[in-house]
Amino acid sequence: MTSAMSASSRKYGVVGGLGPLASADVFFKLVKAMPVSADAGHADVIFQQHPFPGASTASAATTERKLYIFDMIRDFEKRGVTTVVLPCFLSHTYIDELKANTNLQIVDMVDAVLGHVRRKFPGRTRIGVLASDYTREKRLFERYFSPCELEVLHPRLQKGVDRVTQAVYGPEGIKSGNLRGLPVDLLRRACLDLVQQGAQVIVSGMTEIALVADQIGELGVPLVDSNLAYAQHVVSGQYDAPAEVFKLGVVGGVGPAATVDFLDKIVRNTPARRDQDHVKLLVEQNPQIPDRTENLIGEGADPTVSLYATCKRLEEGGADIIAIPCNTAHAFVERIQPYLRVPIVNMLTETVRYVHEHYPAQRKIGVLATSGTMASGVYEKALEAQGLQQIAPEPALQSRVMQAIYGKQGVKAGFTAGACHDDIAAAVEGLIDEGVEVIVLGCTELPLLLPHAEFVGSGGARVTLIDPTDVLARRCIAYALAAREKR
Repeated sequence: MTSAMSASSRKYGVVGGLGPLASADVFFKLVKAMPVSADAGHADVIFQQHPFPGASTASAATTERKLYIFDMIRDFEKRGVTTVVLPCFLSHTYIDELKANTNLQIVDMVDAVLGHVRRKFPGRTRIGVLASDYTREKRLFERYFSPCELEVLHPRLQKGVDRVTQAVYGPEGIKSGNLRGLPVDLLRRACLDLVQQGAQVIVSGMTEIALVADQIGELGVPLVDSNLAYAQHVVSGQYDAPAEVFKLGVVGGVGPAATVDFLDKIVRNTPARRDQDHVKLLVEQNPQIPDRTENLIGEGADPTVSLYATCKRLEEGGADIIAIPCNTAHAFVERIQPYLRVPIVNMLTETVRYVHEHYPAQRKIGVLATSGTMASGVYEKALEAQGLQQIAPEPALQSRVMQAIYGKQGVKAGFTAGACHDDIAAAVEGLIDEGVEVIVLGCTELPLLLPHAEFVGSGGARVTLIDPTDVLARRCIAYALAAREKR
């Protein structure tokens, strides 16, 4: 899909420093290529470079070079840049690594040159490339130029010397500030060698070559200024929009063990044959969010701001949807959702919808949850909206539910057997006595105590247990898979 954003609405970030002179040349040509009649009509452009010790000597894709670029792209993200200009062919040998880790548009320089050759020189099939030893070894141009369409030629070595790399990186090369003499002579001889091989067009595969191209002289074939072709391509906007990877944001820490359980269910329920098939997650494990139940039934601190702040950080981190694996926290969702751009997947309404669809004959639904959740009425309202009735434990058994969750030997204290299990089992038995056949485990810690889909009472009666954490996980996975299908 071609980007529809106009040049004037873009904010460009030019990665400088990898070749300071060449980067400045691209910057100049970028500004010059903008079709405006006055200064005020120019697009917003940031040219940024930092000291990079390896810029003048390293002719390889070092980790230092990769991280230098990535850190600059991260800085561009913070400064509102929409489009990254990367004037360095060597860096395009790993452009896919950079694209996979940013939402910004990185305009492909090799693609720009290829498009220029196709438009300006149709019918010419033998393309000479003045590239460094590293990009030649990585077959950068061969990746783009189909052998059925274009044949890529490289200058031959002269007595073991790579004239192009020497002209740029050598001790008297262009990167050392020498724009006359030996570098020009080396490049001219490399070009003439390409002509002898039958090249019909020559393109510069190193941005520094454009700085001396006018001194190379007549060759008999066109020598493409790749810097200019790139600048014009950037301004044209005729390039594909970046592929978007779906990201699930998770408000974690409410509680911590329940978050881990939710993440486990995301992984286990995702149809994947390899690591890369799984859902991309952004998790903020924030156990400092005030206790939801203490606020709803007592005088505990209001968690609204903490929940909202966590959601905003997930939103700013690029989350497409947000999951909160905490039933009680959903009593606060209606307060914060209007102020978020990203939707919160409502675990309660998804769970009730699941119950209604899968157990249509059941009208009375048992709910085991914290006293805060019960007092808020969130499940009761959601059930009533589907024509269902909530059945809650009697007060004495509700106290045992709270003990199973919050007690000294409760699940929030790390226990999953013993007194906490006995307490929650007693509450289930009480709901069975009320004639309930389906029970919603309305606290995300409860599936840790009751991990099975069915509970058999002491009298032999069986009741189905609904795990909202599992329902939420499956719904989030469905959103992720649907987004993947649209790509």
